[in-house]
Amino acid sequence: QVQLVESGGGLVQPGGSLRLSCAASGSIFSVDAMGWYRQAPGKQRELVATITSVGTTKYADSVKGRFAVSRDNAKNTVYLHMNSLKPDDTAVYYCHAEIKEYGSNWSAHWGQGTQVTVSS
Repeated sequence: QVQLVESGGGLVQPGGSLRLSCAASGSIFSVDAMGWYRQAPGKQRELVATITSVGTTKYADSVKGRFAVSRDNAKNTVYLHMNSLKPDDTAVYYCHAEIKEYGSNWSAHWGQGTQVTVSS
């Protein structure tokens, strides 16, 4: 069974920075794309940033130039470096990964979510 465990959320003032981490563990044969989504109260979950196994990245327009996604393939871990945070960035952030387990097909996995609150 695969688990995605997130860490690094919290309360930060506008203009501040946070780093989120998400580590995948379990019976993992291979990991393809990893990334982050977020969901604010009353809104749909939206893509924030993704990164493929070879390092190709994609960002939501709202975070370009402020957020950076990276990964450590040896540790099956993805990071989200968030700078110049705004109140509109307040949301629950979810880690996502496309994973192939031993003896299984590729499937999507989600973390439990971590709260990021940007407020003075």
